[in-house]
Amino acid sequence: MKYLLKPLPFAIAAAVSATPSFAADTSSDNNASITIAKTDTKNTQLETVVVLGHQVNQIGKKLSAAEGTVGSADIENRPVLRTGEILEFVPGMVVTQHSGSGKANQYFLRGFNLDHGTDFNSSIDGMPINMRTHGHGQGYTDLNFIIPELIGSIDYRKGAYYAEVGDFSGAGAAAFKLKNRLDENLLAFTGGENNYGRLLGAGEVELTKGRLLIGAERQVSDGPWTSLKEDIDKTAVNARYINPLTDGNFTLTLMGYDNSWNSPDQIPARAVEQGIIDEYGSINTTNSGESSRFSLSSQWNNESWKANAYAIHSDLQLIADFTYFLDDPVNGDQYKQEDERNIYGGALSHHWESEWLDKPVTHIVGGEFRYDDIGKVGLYKTKVQETIGTVREDSVNETSGGIFAQSTINVTDKFSAHLGGRYDYFTVDVNSNINANSGDASQGKFSLKAGATYLFSDSLEGFINAGQGFHSNDARGATLTVDPVSLEPADAVELIVPSKGAEIGVRLFDQQRFNISTSLWYLESESELIFIGDAGHNEASRASKRTGAEIASYFWFDSSWNLDVELAWTRARFTENTREEGKYVDGSVPFVASTGISYGGNSNKGWQGSLRYRYFGARVLESFDEIKANSTSTVNLGIGYRWEKTTIEVEVHNLLDSDEHDIDYYYASRLPGEPEEGVEDLHYHPAEPRTLRAKIEYRF
Repeated sequence: MKYLLKPLPFAIAAAVSATPSFAADTSSDNNASITIAKTDTKNTQLETVVVLGHQVNQIGKKLSAAEGTVGSADIENRPVLRTGEILEFVPGMVVTQHSGSGKANQYFLRGFNLDHGTDFNSSIDGMPINMRTHGHGQGYTDLNFIIPELIGSIDYRKGAYYAEVGDFSGAGAAAFKLKNRLDENLLAFTGGENNYGRLLGAGEVELTKGRLLIGAERQVSDGPWTSLKEDIDKTAVNARYINPLTDGNFTLTLMGYDNSWNSPDQIPARAVEQGIIDEYGSINTTNSGESSRFSLSSQWNNESWKANAYAIHSDLQLIADFTYFLDDPVNGDQYKQEDERNIYGGALSHHWESEWLDKPVTHIVGGEFRYDDIGKVGLYKTKVQETIGTVREDSVNETSGGIFAQSTINVTDKFSAHLGGRYDYFTVDVNSNINANSGDASQGKFSLKAGATYLFSDSLEGFINAGQGFHSNDARGATLTVDPVSLEPADAVELIVPSKGAEIGVRLFDQQRFNISTSLWYLESESELIFIGDAGHNEASRASKRTGAEIASYFWFDSSWNLDVELAWTRARFTENTREEGKYVDGSVPFVASTGISYGGNSNKGWQGSLRYRYFGARVLESFDEIKANSTSTVNLGIGYRWEKTTIEVEVHNLLDSDEHDIDYYYASRLPGEPEEGVEDLHYHPAEPRTLRAKIEYRF
């Protein structure tokens, strides 16, 4: 690691998590666990509740069938090739990669190619993960700084029906929560093919009236690539202090992450067919990346109030080349993206109960604040990693604030209704190296949410919901007047892009056997205008409509065996200019399936294992449905044995050694000797071949 500690300016603003706390159902005997902090207002102590995420009875506790909770035990039972794949616990989500493993993954959900995070809100302990006005793309969501073993739970919500979720809320949201307690200290080492190595240590100590939980991860890997070693060099550390404070619980968390890598980017199919490179080769072997993230955050909550505050410092440098010699036949098309920023913010919310017309009503109100101080966000022309020109370089100040309220009334013992709303306001100030593109902009938006639930029985609940969501646009797009490359006049975009949707669904829960949720949904986007960080200018998509159906089902046969089946169908179409440009939404995945069977064994000793299958269907790569990417299937296996203190595990990723693709694109690029206009071709990133990893873990 080049830097373990960096100067990090910290400003603590009052805050709260917008989500009301929930009580876990612990009536079933579960071997795996998540840790949930609960407040005893008399003794002011933390206690640990042992549950398995999908076996928590959520009847009467959620607003939609598309909500759920994933526990740490669920995460531990699933083989994961890359850290970002933890988001695949959200039913219907596809997580893949088109470049080096150190950058944010590519995400697909509900008919969206979310790129690296736009339209899906991600947070960790109240801190935002999505990056606004980012050098690589709006909403950039890099999860590599998270240590999976320290995640206590993931609360996911699909759709825009939740007043406490604001920006990037069209497709849904996921809130990661870190553990407040470790059952045991642990030390683990994982080794595997392609010089893969990972060392993990975590433990806790009693400190004054509270506890200090510390975890650290070190990872290296060369990957399967033949033209260059990926040379991943990653370090992540967590230090978390937990302490009772007044009548609630207080946590203070320091997180640090540093990573560097070489980038085996997507490749043109014709280069493989012509024998220029093999399937795991690269056209440009000088692409690379460096990333770091350091944060300090605090949280306090009791039965009525939640508050959090955070300060984040983030750096990213990416060097990539996707078109080779199309734009510049002499120097090539390699470019560098840089992003350096500090983020400060927080939230505050209050939860209480009252009566209206003798009916019990639950309320939540709150507010949040975020300030991005972006010292540099730039796009540069490079050759063999050396800068030879500046396309655009900016500094940006971006501020947002939001207030929200939501009330739920129990009309009868079986029927309840909720109504919520939020107002968000954005203001940006851009200072560009191209004076014409400097300026400021501001915009506000009110979003309305509503829905109802009906309890057919103690085990069956129905939902109907509707709501408005939005994602913010890149601030540079909102002040744009000239194209940074051609210097021709260009149109600015609105700061806020609205969406709206609705959903009906049911949840069926049997304490002893299964948990099944199913829903039908639709989502409309008035415009998908976004700023393209790769090119430094705006690209306007069109109004669109998406409809779909989802099933998430979990079955447990006894205390050891469980099965999950998750299915998602989506139809995504543009709704304007369909004759001229086609009606199909590029990159939309029409069908996703994920299923797995797991054996948990005894929590203290015995066998454990998981066999998983993931499928995402053939998807259109351009708007006339003339070019499609093939479907992709992957099978992963994990098996291990645990003694009282020691565990040995073996993971086999891509068990059947599939040669299918992680991701596909269709566009023009130019190799040496090809026509000046280039060649339109399929460009893809291959799935990694069958990969074997073995882990030994010691708990004490």
